Amino acid sequence: MALWLALLVRLARLMCRSAGVFAFLLLLSFQAAAQSVVFINPGRSDETFWRNAAEAMEGAARSLHMTLEVRYAERNPLQAIAIARDVAARAERPRFVVFVNENSVAPEILKALEVAGIDSFVAFSGIQQIQRAQVGQPREKFKHWLGSLEPRAVDAGYMTAKALIETARASRSAQAQDGRLQLLAIGGDRSTLSSMARNAGMRKAVAEDGDVILVQEVNGEWRRDKAAEQMRVLAQRYPEARLVWTGNDEMALGAMQAWRARGGIPGRDGFFSTVNTSPAAFAALRSGELSVLAGGHFMAGAWALVMLYDYAHGKDFRSEGLELERRMFVLFDPPLIERFEQRFGASGKPLDFGKFSKVLNTGVKHYRFEIEALLR
Repeated sequence: MALWLALLVRLARLMCRSAGVFAFLLLLSFQAAAQSVVFINPGRSDETFWRNAAEAMEGAARSLHMTLEVRYAERNPLQAIAIARDVAARAERPRFVVFVNENSVAPEILKALEVAGIDSFVAFSGIQQIQRAQVGQPREKFKHWLGSLEPRAVDAGYMTAKALIETARASRSAQAQDGRLQLLAIGGDRSTLSSMARNAGMRKAVAEDGDVILVQEVNGEWRRDKAAEQMRVLAQRYPEARLVWTGNDEMALGAMQAWRARGGIPGRDGFFSTVNTSPAAFAALRSGELSVLAGGHFMAGAWALVMLYDYAHGKDFRSEGLELERRMFVLFDPPLIERFEQRFGASGKPLDFGKFSKVLNTGVKHYRFEIEALLR
C-alpha cells in the first residue's frame, strides 16, 4: 500500500498542475486505505459454508467499494492466531480485521491487533461469558475492539427441531412403541457459542413437546465422517429413534449416509434436519431425504462489512449496541431455494448492500440484516 501510494503521489505531481486535482487523488488514496479489511476465516478453503461466507463478504465489499482479503485458518485455531499476528506485523496494515471466535481464539487475536492499533470486529460467533474476564466489553480493555455481530443461533436450533417434530408427527412410521417420538441430536462442538446456542434451541423445542424424548446428544465436530460413525452407533443403541437433528449439513449428510448403510431410507423411516445452504443440502431437501433445512447465517460477515463501512464514514453503530445478535435464519423449501439460487448464483445480478447502510441510505434507522430482503 505504501509503495502504491507513493507512486500515485509522484505521478499526480508530474501530471497534475492543479492543486485541486492532486488533492482529489490523495483523498481517493486515503479513502481506499480506510476501507481495507482482512477476514480471518476459521474454516477450510474447500469448506462450503465458509466459502459461502467469504463470497458473501466479497460481494458486500464490491458493493461498498471496500477492499477485502480473506485468509483461511483451515480449522486450526493456532493458525487463526498466527494470521492475526502476521497481519499485525505488516508495515501497511488494514483498517479493519474481522474474525470469528471459534475455539475461543478471541483473547489472543484481540491482543495482537490491539498492540498494532488495528480496529477489530467479531462476527458469526461472539464472546463467551467465561472469556469476559480476559476481554471485557468492546472498546474498554481493548480499545480497538469495536464490537460484534452474530446470528441468533438459538433460532436455528429451535426452528429446525420444531419443524422436524411436526414433520415426523405426520408420519405413522416415526412413533416408538409407546407412541412417543425419540430424537437423536448431533451438535457441532462443545466450545463455540453458536454451537451451544443451536443445541439450546433444539432442547427448547423438545421441552415444549411432551411427546418427544431426546434420547441422546453428541458432538460431531461439524464433520461428516464423525457424524456417520456416531449415527451408526446411535442407530444400534436406539432402534426406535426416528428423528435426527443435526447442527450443520456435513453432519446431516454423514448421518443420512449411515442410515442408508443400515437399510434405512431418509425421509421415509428416518427424518433429518440441519442447517446451512450448501448445494448438497439443497439437493437432499428437494429429494425429500432431508426433511428440514435452515440457513442464512452465512451472511453475518457481509452484514458486518455494512456496519464497518458506516463506522468508517462517521456513523457509529454504538446506538444499536456494540455486541449485536440478530435474526438471520429462515427455513428453506423448494421455491425459496430457487429464489436463493437465482439471486446468489453466478448469473445473478450484483447484490446492493448500500441499501442496508445508514450512510448510503438515510431511510435506514435500524439495521435489519435478514436474507429475505436480499431475495426480493
